Amino acid sequence: MTKAAQRVLLVINPGKDEVRHLAVEVASAFTSRGIAVCMAEDDLENWDGPTRPVVDMVRADERASDGCDVVVVLGGDGTILRGAERARATGAPVIGVNLGHVGFLAEAESEDIADVVEAVAERNWHVEERLALDIRVTQAGVQPASTWALNEVSLEKIARQRMIDVVVEVDGRPLSRWGCDGVVAATPTGSTAYAFSAGGPVVWPEVSALLVVPLSAHALFSRPLVISPSSVVAFELQPGSDAVLCADGRRTIDITGGARIEVRASSRPVRLGRILDAPFTDRLVAKFALPVQGWRGGAKGRNSAT
Repeated sequence: MTKAAQRVLLVINPGKDEVRHLAVEVASAFTSRGIAVCMAEDDLENWDGPTRPVVDMVRADERASDGCDVVVVLGGDGTILRGAERARATGAPVIGVNLGHVGFLAEAESEDIADVVEAVAERNWHVEERLALDIRVTQAGVQPASTWALNEVSLEKIARQRMIDVVVEVDGRPLSRWGCDGVVAATPTGSTAYAFSAGGPVVWPEVSALLVVPLSAHALFSRPLVISPSSVVAFELQPGSDAVLCADGRRTIDITGGARIEVRASSRPVRLGRILDAPFTDRLVAKFALPVQGWRGGAKGRNSAT
């Protein structure tokens, strides 16, 4: 018999009233099944709306999921990325329930919340490991900052009227110099996020690769690149350029000319909890509302459609 989950970290978007209401219901549902629930202090402070859920309060950092079997997130992709932050140190799997718009990282929609609660209570999920990025910044031989990302890291101009000047390097060899608005290094998970908006390819999550996508580059060679996951990508920001580095749209670092940013696959993947077995193709069609009318498929596909 599968051992039931004992403790859950609940992560929400506290700025939405409907999410707070749902958080109270979900916390109560877990508690009624004998499962302890905790929430980070930043999700509970300044609580406005329904009665605050009866949960343990933990610190809002990468160790928030200490002692937890799973992290359950109620919100859109941004909130799920915050949930991944809270699970970073422990490696707890993250199960997202989409209460936002696209919700590409989510495992379920809001109407499926009862199924998610039941699956967590029965520990009926499997883990899908997603490649993450390690990012290191060096300036004059000193490493002043480092961070990580699940989706992408972007290096972007600060001044609207000026481009930045970047030399791109792969595995210790210079590739090209771009005058551009910026550049994005992404994972397959992030290929449907910022990189996609910038014209990059969609990469199936089981493909192990790194993506480099220039942003409005003025150069002869400025196409999106798909690179080996064992490669190290570096961006050298030329003197006279100032930029901002942003990881997953959440963590920012100011970058000055002469800095070097190295991006490599992390040794620690992000672990997503899955309760459904929907193929990525189906997720892609559903999230982007892709037109598939007229598809006949094979015999199996025709039979399942009737």
